[in-house]
Amino acid sequence: MTEWWPAYLAIGAAVGFLAGLLGVGGGMVTVPMLVFVFTAKGFPAHHLMHLSLATAMATIPFTSASSVSAHHVRGGVDWRVVRGMLPGLAAGALLGALVAGAIPSRPLAIFFTAFVFYAASNMFFEARTKATRQLPGIFGLGIAGAVVSFLASFLAAGAAFMTIPFMTWCNVPLKRAIGTAAALGFPLSLASSAGYVYAGWRVPGLPPGSFGFIYLPALGLIVAMSILTAPWGARVSHALPVRKLRMVFGLLLFALALRMLASLW
Repeated sequence: MTEWWPAYLAIGAAVGFLAGLLGVGGGMVTVPMLVFVFTAKGFPAHHLMHLSLATAMATIPFTSASSVSAHHVRGGVDWRVVRGMLPGLAAGALLGALVAGAIPSRPLAIFFTAFVFYAASNMFFEARTKATRQLPGIFGLGIAGAVVSFLASFLAAGAAFMTIPFMTWCNVPLKRAIGTAAALGFPLSLASSAGYVYAGWRVPGLPPGSFGFIYLPALGLIVAMSILTAPWGARVSHALPVRKLRMVFGLLLFALALRMLASLW
């Protein structure tokens, strides 16, 4: 276990820096990198994606807590939306993790790769959602929360990747949508992590240090380093041409996802 700590620190450094620099979710980077490391460590092939997704998802509560506080202080969180989406969000995240835990690694990898291609394409072409309607009522928000969190559990993603476009579509100002998505990401990731713990609790053959499907040694080191490097990325983002960086990062995501898929095939 100890000989792999530099790899986990490197993953955390990359994830934190890119999150601060480009505002991207960590799962797109963390999951493929963990698959590479877990493959090299000889972890069971039929649970590589489960361990990688669960560990990546479990990092989100730690990295999002400070973000939620910062947005709240600036009035950037629409708590009516959070309250409306929360019941569906929790149920969808828990169910999604349980379902993901029962699906073999290869189909999970294909689904994850398809999402990364979609996200990378949006990043490369800088696609934007147009506002065409208003926010739905409590029932509609609950349904939206369930759909978002169910899909997020398969992708080790926070709420932002779907809730920001959804809220922008519903005429929520972008800055307020970002703050609200951060507030939604915290309970989503907690519920999904709990689902992955339960799904992997009685699974035989998982590596020592696993808590359900969450691999704790990787989790601790990734979180510690990403918290340190995220502010650096945010500072650098003000000095570099972020638009060009997003295009380059989009291309790198394509390559990373394809390499991960090939390693699992």
